[in-house]
Amino acid sequence: MVKRLISANTSEVLKMKAAELKQSIKASEGRVVLSEEVVTAEPVGEDITNAEVAAAFGADLILLNGMDVLNPMIMGLYPGEETLASAKPRHDGKIITDLQHLVGRPVGVNLEPIDTDADMLEDRLQIPEGRTASRKTLAELERLGFNFVVLTGNPGTGVTNDQIVKNIILAKEVFSGLVIAGKMHAAGVNEPLVSPEIVKEFIHAGADVILVPAVGTVPEFTDAELTEIVKIAHQAGALVMSTIGTSQESGSTSYIENVAIRNKVCGVDIQHIGDAGYGGLAPVENIFTISKTIRGQRHAISRMARSINR
Repeated sequence: MVKRLISANTSEVLKMKAAELKQSIKASEGRVVLSEEVVTAEPVGEDITNAEVAAAFGADLILLNGMDVLNPMIMGLYPGEETLASAKPRHDGKIITDLQHLVGRPVGVNLEPIDTDADMLEDRLQIPEGRTASRKTLAELERLGFNFVVLTGNPGTGVTNDQIVKNIILAKEVFSGLVIAGKMHAAGVNEPLVSPEIVKEFIHAGADVILVPAVGTVPEFTDAELTEIVKIAHQAGALVMSTIGTSQESGSTSYIENVAIRNKVCGVDIQHIGDAGYGGLAPVENIFTISKTIRGQRHAISRMARSINR
């Protein structure tokens, strides 16, 4: 057995394999916070990474967005590399282990399963190969030592559910970390965002965690629909992560509290807060608010204050 993630020390967390991390999240009973950060943005802490800031305000899991895994850079990780102009790609294979050493948290990355034939609702945003999901990039995650991957889409990139399914299968072949899959929003594509049928396809393909939009972030996705999806996932042994990926992560603290409670009632295992604040990070007060709301002051403070040297 493993210790629940919200009470685990860094020395315990970073030794966890995928199955152990999944069990640790499940044992936390809906009280796990994931914070997403843009790695190419100038960090809000100036000379430290956004990941360190997020961890300091209560994040249990760190998700990197906008990272070209074939040419990886993280602003603020190394001295003198606080801006995109001053940073340079690191090819020595140490960049993620160096970040894990500083934050003491499991670290994951977004990869985007692009569908070049997708029926687009808007102009397509072109992204580098290293940000797309493929056998090559998924294998690189294994080399770099990521703890988990999130197969999802940023706005306008043309990610489809069919391509997510195909890349879940690929990920399970070449990557040993947790596989999280789903869409936070349409990603520019004219197709249903999420449904019980789509969720079952993701689970059948091997997804460990189903990603869904948080209730209160996208139109017409209701508490009842999320609850149904949670029950389907849990019965199949999968977990569920609700996501605030619609820039509402920079909304008021009262909004964050409302979303956090509603999605906890629906039964999600992880609550994600996106990166749409100044400097590619949610406002720190909102990271703390979601943490305090879903687990109370005692556990929120414990996560913030617990030394990574434990």
